[in-house]
Amino acid sequence: MNRIIISLIVYFWASANAFTCDTARENKDNNQSPGISVNTVTEKGAWCWFADPRAVYYENQSGTIRSTYIGYIDVHGNIKATQIDHLTNKTSEVLIRSWFQPDDHNNPTFIVLPDERVMIFYSRHTDESCFYYRVSRKPGDISTLGKEIRLETADNTTYPSPFILSDDPDHIYLCWRGIGWHPTIARLTMPDKEDKVRFDWGPYQILQSQEGGRGVRPYAKYMSNGKDKIYLAYTTTHPDNQSVNYIYFNYIDINTYELKDIKGQKLAEVGSGILHNVEATADYRKSYPDAVAEDSPYRNWLWEISVTDEEKPVIAVVRISEDKNSHEYYHVRWTGTEWRKTFLSHAGGHFHQTPDLEKCYSGGMAIDKADPSIIYGSVPVKGKYGLVYELKKFTVTSEGTLAFTEQLTYDSPKNNIRPFVITNEGKNPQMVWMYGDYYDWIVSSARPGYPTAIRTNMDIPSGEINPDKGLLYQHPESIVSPGDLKVIDIPKSDKFTIIATVAVDHDAYYGEILKTDAFAYGLKEGKQSKPYIKMGNSEIISSNILANSDAWKMQNRGTGGHWYAPVKPESFQLAITYEDGVLRTYIDGLIDQHAEIKELSLSEVVSGGFKGVIQNIRIYNRSLSQDEINMITIISP
Repeated sequence: MNRIIISLIVYFWASANAFTCDTARENKDNNQSPGISVNTVTEKGAWCWFADPRAVYYENQSGTIRSTYIGYIDVHGNIKATQIDHLTNKTSEVLIRSWFQPDDHNNPTFIVLPDERVMIFYSRHTDESCFYYRVSRKPGDISTLGKEIRLETADNTTYPSPFILSDDPDHIYLCWRGIGWHPTIARLTMPDKEDKVRFDWGPYQILQSQEGGRGVRPYAKYMSNGKDKIYLAYTTTHPDNQSVNYIYFNYIDINTYELKDIKGQKLAEVGSGILHNVEATADYRKSYPDAVAEDSPYRNWLWEISVTDEEKPVIAVVRISEDKNSHEYYHVRWTGTEWRKTFLSHAGGHFHQTPDLEKCYSGGMAIDKADPSIIYGSVPVKGKYGLVYELKKFTVTSEGTLAFTEQLTYDSPKNNIRPFVITNEGKNPQMVWMYGDYYDWIVSSARPGYPTAIRTNMDIPSGEINPDKGLLYQHPESIVSPGDLKVIDIPKSDKFTIIATVAVDHDAYYGEILKTDAFAYGLKEGKQSKPYIKMGNSEIISSNILANSDAWKMQNRGTGGHWYAPVKPESFQLAITYEDGVLRTYIDGLIDQHAEIKELSLSEVVSGGFKGVIQNIRIYNRSLSQDEINMITIISP
């Protein structure tokens, strides 16, 4: 996890007195202070924009937790997350799930439970009838994730969006695209002692579009008021499939389960078996004028909603032309009597590198979490490297005119896309976005998918990196196992790190890799080999397979429910650390396993109890940080 900190020059706006109400003007005052710095969260990560929250900030009242959690998936099918602990000034990147469908629709989403543990949901893209989830063992700490649990449903799943509401604090409300490819909701029990949950209301289809005709897919964004309502804005269908695509705005009252329009008129009762049916027609608009937020004759799509001000919710809308080549961003706000539309910017066409594919994919928008009059958008700008998508900030007045436009990133070599605002600390939003090349939403033999990075304007903590500090032993030569056995004696230590590069024979993909006087580490035998930690008769098995999803690179594009064979790595870096009663394992620099073991000490390491090769062994008398572990990966011969 190499943290690359890049300083970019940004221009601040001139005084508010220097603009007219109907014209936005970019300030070009080079004498102002530099703007945002740009840091890399991960070099490999992506997300879609319908599964949210893809990142959250949580701070408790007692002051013991103050962290940001950012989730994503990479092209190797690894679902991952980074936690930035603002109290300890420490960053952790966690492997949530290896060998998953390599599709950017499958990014994880987060919710903080009443006991302050973090619950993470994820699912495949429309072709499997279940969710997966993991719950942290410790409050606020996703580096302590428990085992993966599968939550079965009767229908396919995509885009999980979880909520907890104060009027019903004993349940989790989960929204997703499910039944009939339509918006779906269910109520879950809270995790029990084994972290298991169950549906105790639903799943139910929330509404119906165009009588549920073949191929109709409403796309929905959800947000709650935290108390008693879940708001949703949604389309008639996918904008690719219909040249006039309305956007509707409703809410669900979780005390009555009624679906209502913006003025509180009941449209249907969710779960009653009678669905409210929407249509992109003048007749529907006439019958339900307060249920339609956007009826302009375009291939409309939406990026986010805000109910920060419940009386005046906001939708970030993109209008896409008939030929899909022209995209335009709009700020759409409810005034109390109507939906007012404010043009923000021309947004080019589709942002990615593949012609004639997903032409409705705009660069993307995000609404400011503290001030919904502000929208951040990704738009094409001509700069040093040609026409590249840069981030801009758009501010709309209370009268509905565009007041300011401020460019935030400049002269980027590659595109900055799909921004998301996590929260605001003071006046500075915590922002994250994707950066780099993008070819498709799924990895296949046709295209390499989404080899993007995740970037942020937040400072990413980094401590001292000293690969020689505390080094007790180093053996760079290869040990061929099982012929060679290397017994390493070191001074006894109650803090330690073991790092090695390991290659396991693919025809004998199991065995004990390291054995110490405190524990053993190895691979379970089976079709899906998982790492384990063993202490006496106790065995802790990882939720992750030691393999990736690169087999998708050889397959046809699509979501057909296949689980292609796991691809075993030629080699991987193993790191094991111990300090303050916590044993952690890392696979290629990502946190995999966490075990709480008191009074563990190390004085002997034996390598070579499996069929394969181990090399570059290093043993330290301290617990190295994750950044140090990743640095050693680079400097190892």
